Amino acid sequence: FEDLLPKIARGLLDGRVRGRWYNTQENAFAMLALDRYLEVFEKEVPDFRARIWFGNDFVGEQTFRGRTAASNVMKIPMANIQQKPETRLTFDLQGTGRFYYRVGMTYAPKDSRQEAADYGFEVSREYEAIDDPGDVTRATDGTIVVKSGARIRIRLNMVAPATRFHVALVDNLPAGFEIINPDLLVSERLPTDSLEPRWRWWDHLNLRDNRAELFASYLQSGVRTYSYVVRATTPGDFIVPPAKAEEMYSPETFGRSATERVEVK
Repeated sequence: FEDLLPKIARGLLDGRVRGRWYNTQENAFAMLALDRYLEVFEKEVPDFRARIWFGNDFVGEQTFRGRTAASNVMKIPMANIQQKPETRLTFDLQGTGRFYYRVGMTYAPKDSRQEAADYGFEVSREYEAIDDPGDVTRATDGTIVVKSGARIRIRLNMVAPATRFHVALVDNLPAGFEIINPDLLVSERLPTDSLEPRWRWWDHLNLRDNRAELFASYLQSGVRTYSYVVRATTPGDFIVPPAKAEEMYSPETFGRSATERVEVK
């Protein structure tokens, strides 16, 4: 049962929307539960030294005394990992208290063309013509061919198999597209079927010059869609990064669409 306690506490914290729970009663009981969790699970005041080894190589150490939210980042060069891909990462703790850590990797793939991936989200992206069906076609090699100056609807589809918290869905544009933002007074009018629906699954939306961003604090399982309109302004051949969805505070839960090639001519 002790192994479930951190997950229960994490679930309580993830259940907040804009920093709080749904009503006064939920706020009170959630805070009482978290206080009890602290008394039982975190009863020992931290007073320890943590050290890390990568194989036989010493990475670093950090001393923690007292309750604090401070953290320390230790980095291992990618070249070291490539030379010894099977090497173990060892943690040593001397003292009392609980030690929390996260192991992550920052990398750039050699191949700019990535396949779709599902590690908690299934994401797909579609390009649709608005004014003339011939404005968007697909070549035999899979390239999406767009007529210069045409308006295009980009439709994002996201499937969440379970409830997720603090979700971000980001779609990066090819350099030849510009978003038509209806919130700007100088923007042109959008088709009526492109206006935002009354019911929205997201809490916040950013339409930037190079990407569209949607954020949801609480996302129930199911299929979600969003579409926005862009104009093809610059002729050229572009590689489009995948659209990606992730839990911002649990980035190992993510999904992406495939990389695509767009030609504006």
